[in-house]
Amino acid sequence: MGRSQLEKQKTHEKIVETASRRLREAGLEGVGVADLMKEAGLTVGGFYKHFASRDDLVAEAIQSAFDSWGRKLQAEGVDPAKMTAADIADRYVSTYHRDNPGEGCPFAALTSDISRSGAKARAIATDGLRRNFEGLASKAAGADEAERRRKAITAFAMMAGGVGLARLSSDEALSAEILETVRDFVAGIDK
Repeated sequence: MGRSQLEKQKTHEKIVETASRRLREAGLEGVGVADLMKEAGLTVGGFYKHFASRDDLVAEAIQSAFDSWGRKLQAEGVDPAKMTAADIADRYVSTYHRDNPGEGCPFAALTSDISRSGAKARAIATDGLRRNFEGLASKAAGADEAERRRKAITAFAMMAGGVGLARLSSDEALSAEILETVRDFVAGIDK
């Protein structure tokens, strides 16, 4: 890859990473292209050198957000296949995740936004749901695959919803109670 292509790729990745973080912090409609490009240290005129539309950027940013969990685990030397349900719950249903939406799961931050977004973003989110359900189902106990999948769907819905509810609570004790309750429930799906 030539120098200019490499620079273009790095710039593209910088825009996507900035968008991924900012969209989780402010919502899909909370960040405009001009503000995003300025934050990335670029001019708005360069946007269309990288993306055909804002929807294309949103889709890539959402994909990047979904992939960030795996990248973070890999950087820490953690094998997701070896994580228990309790390990997953401890990381996901945490005060850190609650307090840092820009670094967290897009489902906890953007569920209602993604449900109203374009087909490409919704397809990426649907794939993310499937992967999360499969991963949790592999940790769940149950008489058969259907029971393990039901537990996984319930646990993931509780995690994403629990973090969202903990974020909106103005009562710190209630917020902590929500996190602890959900974390304890999810940790028990393997029993």
